[in-house]
Amino acid sequence: MTALSAAAAPAAKPAPTRSMKRVVGASLAGTTLEFYDHFIYGSAAALVFPKLFFSQATPLTAMLLSLASYGVAFVARPFGAALFGHYGDKLGRKWVLVVTLLMMGLSTFAIGLLPSAAAAGVMAPVLLVALRILQGLALGGEWGGAALMVNEFDPTGRRRGFYGSLVQLAAPIGLLMANGVFAGVTWWLSEDAFLSWGWRIPFLSSALLIAVGLYIRMGLAESPLFEKLEKESRQGHAPIVEVLRHHKREVGLALGSRIGSDIAFYVFTLFLLVYLPQQLQLPKAIGLQAVLVGAVAQCIGIPLFGHLSDKLGRRPVLLFGAIAGIVWSFAFFALVNTKSTGLILLAAFVAMFIVAAMFSPLASYIPEMFPTKVRCTGSSLGFQLAGIFGGAPAPLIVVPLVAAFGSSLPVSIYLSASLLLIVVCVLAAPETAHKNLAR
Repeated sequence: MTALSAAAAPAAKPAPTRSMKRVVGASLAGTTLEFYDHFIYGSAAALVFPKLFFSQATPLTAMLLSLASYGVAFVARPFGAALFGHYGDKLGRKWVLVVTLLMMGLSTFAIGLLPSAAAAGVMAPVLLVALRILQGLALGGEWGGAALMVNEFDPTGRRRGFYGSLVQLAAPIGLLMANGVFAGVTWWLSEDAFLSWGWRIPFLSSALLIAVGLYIRMGLAESPLFEKLEKESRQGHAPIVEVLRHHKREVGLALGSRIGSDIAFYVFTLFLLVYLPQQLQLPKAIGLQAVLVGAVAQCIGIPLFGHLSDKLGRRPVLLFGAIAGIVWSFAFFALVNTKSTGLILLAAFVAMFIVAAMFSPLASYIPEMFPTKVRCTGSSLGFQLAGIFGGAPAPLIVVPLVAAFGSSLPVSIYLSASLLLIVVCVLAAPETAHKNLAR
């Protein structure tokens, strides 16, 4: 019997590896689809929604209203983080992943069915904003559940930064998919056909993608650390209350470490869809190309910086990204303003590679700040609250700055100030790379 047990022992070891691959695959696939839904709205807000849903306003006001509807989701995301973080800590991480995927998919599909303002009047933008709020709630809960599943399957932290970075990889892949679909539809259709019905294709196609994501996630096992916690008595456990009472500092540091990358992501990608045609009178296609090139740079940089965060620590990687981002915020517009397509694409590639250094470690760095019983709530709040101060107001600050000054310099200064906040918060936070989450 001893010999048989010894012989059987090696065969049992591959199981955790297979489980980890399945968790990473399920988290990446589902989160990618949610970011696809999020970014097709961003592209549509810059390209078509001003004409379809806010057509009664002046062109600048219509653009600002459209971008504000994009920013509404960032305001909704912290509420989604609190709501789904609470239930993620009470009912389980898997539950959050399934419900948020469904909510995002149905909201996106419904946007593809909306009538324009010409057909439905004021109800059209009202319904658009309502569905955008649902998207924000879903994405606010999605990130925490996906990041925690990956982190809690590797509690010792030997490769937690790399595995967590694969959750972050969902953002550029979703961006690639969203802008790839938009680029394909705009190339295939005339401008009139695109404005009439072609813009609906990216939204309606979300239904097929969500079905795939649900199939993958329904077969996922629950987080082992949450299952262990389930066995303990947790009567009266209110995650949101405990986070706000005992972990305010961690939430604040997480928020400050995140705001700058949120603003940098907007300035270096979606803002180009507005800046190039309106300020430089360049074709919209160049902006879409730049966004796609930037997404490729992130796909390369995110796993690389995730790996480096395991070797060097989370803080050095984040500090490198923030300092390099401050320098590049000025070089970026110097290259873009040349109007050279090659230099614009180069500027976008380098910019988003730098953003990857700020973005990649967050999926491990922020969850590592909180104990298991409030990890979903705390990390979700810390990550998503940044959107209220970063992604939500960024379009409403950046576009008027350029319109008022006729220059990109104020945008570079604004971005640099937000990146300086990352430096301050990361220096104030402890290193968490080798923390054992099971303790």
